[in-house]
Amino acid sequence: MAFLFLQTSATKCNRISPVLFRKNNLLFPASLMKSTSMKASTKTTVAENKEIAKSVFISQSRDIYTNLALEDWLYKNFDFTNHHVMLLWRNNPCVVIGLHQNPWLEVDLEKLDKAGADFARRNSGAGSICMDKGNLNITFFSSVDRYNRKQNLELLSRTLEREWSLHPELNKEEIVLENDNKIPGTDKVGRQNSYHQCTLAVDEDKEQLNKSLKKDEMFSITTNATQSVPPSKFSLNDFNNTIAVDDLISAVGWSYLRTSAVTHKDEGWSFVEKQRGFQMINPTDDWFPGLEKTRAEYSSWDWKFGKTPKFTIFKKYELSETTHGVMRIGMLVEKGVVEEVLLYLPDGVTWGGLTGTVPLISTVTGQKFAPTIFAQIEEAIRLQPIKFVEEPTKRVEIAARV
Repeated sequence: MAFLFLQTSATKCNRISPVLFRKNNLLFPASLMKSTSMKASTKTTVAENKEIAKSVFISQSRDIYTNLALEDWLYKNFDFTNHHVMLLWRNNPCVVIGLHQNPWLEVDLEKLDKAGADFARRNSGAGSICMDKGNLNITFFSSVDRYNRKQNLELLSRTLEREWSLHPELNKEEIVLENDNKIPGTDKVGRQNSYHQCTLAVDEDKEQLNKSLKKDEMFSITTNATQSVPPSKFSLNDFNNTIAVDDLISAVGWSYLRTSAVTHKDEGWSFVEKQRGFQMINPTDDWFPGLEKTRAEYSSWDWKFGKTPKFTIFKKYELSETTHGVMRIGMLVEKGVVEEVLLYLPDGVTWGGLTGTVPLISTVTGQKFAPTIFAQIEEAIRLQPIKFVEEPTKRVEIAARV
């Protein structure tokens, strides 16, 4: 499939066809046909003066799990020693959290489900982010010795300034636009390969999706999981309403192909002729063997929720006798499964003759956690009355069956 773009500084259209071949059911760019495997067992040393070829891959999928699987497949299976890749991809509405985050702390899953949007966990760090077709995700792939996040950001900054007269600034890890609006990003650096991924919001439905990031004040969570900084609620259209995603794909892709992977300088249009161009990618097992299995993993409960770092979640209950304070139900959750349930009673309050911290033996232990489990515990607690006493009862810790 060909991909047609108009060069902004030229008078003719340039048709760039994919240069992809098959060997032993694997997909290879033409220059890699000399190799015996997609993933080299050892990395060749790249001479400083040897130029590195570049390609721009454009995913034809809008499914978040497929695109995350494609990113992971390329990271694990491609040899980027002499061939760097920019992957451009867009998604249907979804919220994506970082590898070490807690979905119940980051996302209102009920609102997200009602909106018909997907929830996903990526295989790299950083915080939660909303995505839809108005976003462009950009992943820069290179060998680990060529990883350079700063140069990637400078390339994007130059493009935004040259094409749309924006005035981005760079800090250590991010692009910053007016009013301290930051473009989010993440990266992954392994033994051989690396990638840097960032998301440019062009004209996303900010109001609808950002509602799904609001926290439920009914619960409090104690955890060591990474917590997100509140996201910047802006789109590039807020600064220039002529920007469109397709134009951004063209501009960013051409800038990448014009820029040397060795000198990091814009070498002009003559340099583009030496590159592999734009290639439309169909992320299926036919093109990338084993990709469907990876997609199934990313969409599974075990990945989305079971990867959550250990946490304790509490729900507070104001007692009718205001002088007796607040009762709490707490659950210890590990790998997304309820491990322990505790009832916290304030001084002067008893339940079933017990007070203090009361471990509860319950059928919810061992279940996959969901906030609705609290209703089951509440119903069981109601079977025995909560009593208020004149003098504080001696605090005991004894397991109660509910």
